Amino acid sequence: MLARFIRQSRSLESFLLVLTAILFLCQPAHAIKFALQASRFPAAKCIWNAAHPGALVIVTANVGPGDHQRIDIEILDSGPNKNVYLSKKNISGEKRFAVTAHSEEDVGVCFRNYIEPSTQGGPVEAKPRSRVIDLDIDIGADAVDYNAIANQESLSGLETEMRKLEGVVKEIVEEMDYLKTREERFQSTNMSTNIRVQNFAWFTIFSLIGLGLWQIFHLRAFFKRKYLID
Repeated sequence: MLARFIRQSRSLESFLLVLTAILFLCQPAHAIKFALQASRFPAAKCIWNAAHPGALVIVTANVGPGDHQRIDIEILDSGPNKNVYLSKKNISGEKRFAVTAHSEEDVGVCFRNYIEPSTQGGPVEAKPRSRVIDLDIDIGADAVDYNAIANQESLSGLETEMRKLEGVVKEIVEEMDYLKTREERFQSTNMSTNIRVQNFAWFTIFSLIGLGLWQIFHLRAFFKRKYLID
């Protein structure tokens, strides 16, 4: 009885380890730090991440100090309509933004660093300027504040961890459903393409047969007019 219990415990432990590894691999959390060069007409520096419709996206940007510089942020997607979820000008310090993805497209966080004129009238473009941005992007289950939920619902540490696992597993199930939908769509497209290719092949064959018969009758009529054949 004790040996059986030990085997079941080891199997459960192995399963939990594998599940935890998979969950850590599937969590879309991204944190980067970079220096953004300033310019009078700056190009956008964008960080793109995949997101499903209805997914919560939490963007935490910590903008370092910089004289005569203005940082603008814009959050949009890569769809044909370029949906803009948020646009803020002159952000500084630590800012936190929350948006919800509307389509099955990549969500981009774009920054522009503008050089602002000096109040004393001096040239500010004389030397290169930049500001350091520490960016953290959380998507899906990783964007949920489980500490706040635990405090609100008086959850224990184990219950909080189970709630996290529940959210991540739900996200994985949604991802699998999305992949299944894409597979069905690709299969439908493949079948439709095969039918079109088959129809075009039959059309080509019948066209060649018809053209060949027309050439035979046309040449026969031509040779009869020239009295070459009876």
